[in-house]
Amino acid sequence: MKLSYIPDSLGYLPFEKMLDVVQSLGIRALEIPTGNWSKAPHLNLEELVSSKVARDKYMDELKKRGIELIALNCSGNPLAYEKDMVVTRKTFFLAEMLGIKKIVMMSGLPMGCKDDNTPVWVTTSWPPETQNVLKYQWEDVAIPVWRRLVKEAENCGIQRIALENHGYQLVYNPETLLRLRGEVGDMIGMNMDPGHSFWMGGDPIEAVRVLGEALYHIHGKDSRLEHRMAGVNGVLDTKAIDSFAERSWNYVAVGYGHDLQWWKEFFSVCRMVGYNDYVSLEMEDMTMTPLEGVKTSIDVLRQAIR
Repeated sequence: MKLSYIPDSLGYLPFEKMLDVVQSLGIRALEIPTGNWSKAPHLNLEELVSSKVARDKYMDELKKRGIELIALNCSGNPLAYEKDMVVTRKTFFLAEMLGIKKIVMMSGLPMGCKDDNTPVWVTTSWPPETQNVLKYQWEDVAIPVWRRLVKEAENCGIQRIALENHGYQLVYNPETLLRLRGEVGDMIGMNMDPGHSFWMGGDPIEAVRVLGEALYHIHGKDSRLEHRMAGVNGVLDTKAIDSFAERSWNYVAVGYGHDLQWWKEFFSVCRMVGYNDYVSLEMEDMTMTPLEGVKTSIDVLRQAIR
């Protein structure tokens, strides 16, 4: 496996300066967000889609530092918002222009019914109307839309779409990923982010055993249950992530929630099921500076993926 990085945590740096820092850290691959939930601080999607000169200049900055662009990330909610669908489609177009074969994104989450305005994440089987919501979301929205998206991706030469197992998404675990994959085909697989699985009570190691060949990408991100809070209130926590001292769980630098031995076992099992591709560091620890968190996480990930 090889280490890559999602550079949003260095979003305060301009593109060229960010690349210099990444190069100095010995990172030779990037997964770059194009928009939607990311502010896309290091990529102007409109400019790159419309200008070959801009695309060539962008890629030249990467190449002269020996850095590879391994994936584009357009995580958003294309099942609910047209503006997010526009960014998704433009990301597909840009991938074709740049020869990028992997897209990382999220499944999206539909509204609760045809006339609703708000996406609804159903996490319980009761009361009974939850089943009507799920039927609408899957059968009326997600499956038809994703069938179209898969065809559009194929037309752009994309080979894999890795859906992140994020909460407040229709696909948030292996079971939901495999359901959608069974309906729309093997263009889609999972981007396994252990940080999400941990707080939802899952076991990422067992998850990748189940995913097998449907494991398409990995985000190197950790999280930690704050037991003083989780023991009282459980893990369903709606407080903002910058209220970390009050939350039941937090995203933390890699190694600050689960130790090196856990990460070694995780990557060993990933190799066991056939995954030997990139691991993209995503740093979202609010208790340390971004660069400190990146350096700390890189150290653990490098030791774990040897």
